[in-house]
Amino acid sequence: MEIKKTDNVALILILVQIVTCVLYGLFTDYGQESRTNNLSVHNSIEKYYPFFQDVHVMIFVGFGFLMTFLKKYAFSSLGYTFYLSALSIQMSILINGFFHCLFKNKWNTIELDITSLIGGDFCAGAVLITMGALLGRTTIFQMLIIALLEIIFYSLNESIGVEIYQAVDMGGSMYVHMFGAYFGLAISFVLSTCEKPQKSPNNGSNYFSDIFAMIGTLFLWLYWPSFNGALAHGSSQHRVVINTVLSLTNSCLAAFAISKLFRPGHKFNMIDIQNATLAGGVAVGSSADLVIAPYGALIIGMVSGVVSVVGYIHIQPLLESLNIFDTCGVHNLHGIPGIIGALGGVVSSIIANNVVYGNDISDIFAARASGRTALEQGMFQLAATFTTLGISIFGGILTGLVTNFIKKPNEVFCDHDNFNAEESQV
Repeated sequence: MEIKKTDNVALILILVQIVTCVLYGLFTDYGQESRTNNLSVHNSIEKYYPFFQDVHVMIFVGFGFLMTFLKKYAFSSLGYTFYLSALSIQMSILINGFFHCLFKNKWNTIELDITSLIGGDFCAGAVLITMGALLGRTTIFQMLIIALLEIIFYSLNESIGVEIYQAVDMGGSMYVHMFGAYFGLAISFVLSTCEKPQKSPNNGSNYFSDIFAMIGTLFLWLYWPSFNGALAHGSSQHRVVINTVLSLTNSCLAAFAISKLFRPGHKFNMIDIQNATLAGGVAVGSSADLVIAPYGALIIGMVSGVVSVVGYIHIQPLLESLNIFDTCGVHNLHGIPGIIGALGGVVSSIIANNVVYGNDISDIFAARASGRTALEQGMFQLAATFTTLGISIFGGILTGLVTNFIKKPNEVFCDHDNFNAEESQV
């Protein structure tokens, strides 16, 4: 009987692939640069591909290894990351393309180019953040349904922000990090309320699993400037790299300092070192391409590093008392820093003027070219923040209700439910 259930899931995975192939055949095509040898056409692959590869490494290696801290769940952490990322890239190109056509009221074939692939990676990032909140507590079939539903809500939210609000979020503080975190936490709340999570001795790390998780941390830390600046242009891209590196360095320094100050025995805690050191990359995302000054990037990094460590120490236990279980602590790494980043984008937009940006201001804030004021832009940024929170939480609750009807794992936080693994290996 168990073999039959497993076979049924495998058939569904295959069916998803077949349907995707059909949809791509009906609704997608190569972009202009892929269809012509005209030398007058700008070759964007030369500009974007190095950044795309960096983001690709973050998604498949960085996120994957960061979640290997669970001592008996490394196969699943890496395997789920691999599968869900590939799925998300494919499906987000279709679904996000549909919603952009809907909001533009301009129906045409979805054309694929290098920026489409980067957008797919961004969506995969949101799905993996959600997976982090639920890590160890779901089956592959549950995560498949969660991912497909999340991509719909993600694309809806991103289309509203980009097409209607014209809100700037170059590094995805709102659309990726904040959305993925609160979508996952909402699902966790529903699942935990419907059925109290099983306590397991496997819900923890050991010396070697924490070393593997640090590999993910270092890859993410090193490549984060590319994530924030993959779609930026000209001087904006220069600012992204500078601001992101400065913010990351200060979140790293702050995380070490606050961890040693507040953790028992005044010793560093690997949870803080693996996660809070990255908070600066999240928090500076929305304003990374803006003129926030080097000291502004440092302040954002320091504040996000401090808040992230405090979140792991004090806020996460409080959330667990409210039935919101967060395995990877995505609220502290992506949720709160994402809100900090969104608010930073609001402030940066309000103070933006032609004296600082010159003629480039309409390239950064497209709506300013049509007469929108700086204050109005800031208010639309704020509207995008609240819209993202609303859609992510509402969508997460609905997805949680659907997921609750799907068979749950037999054993939580353990690879045996997902992979053939010898006991000596796990």
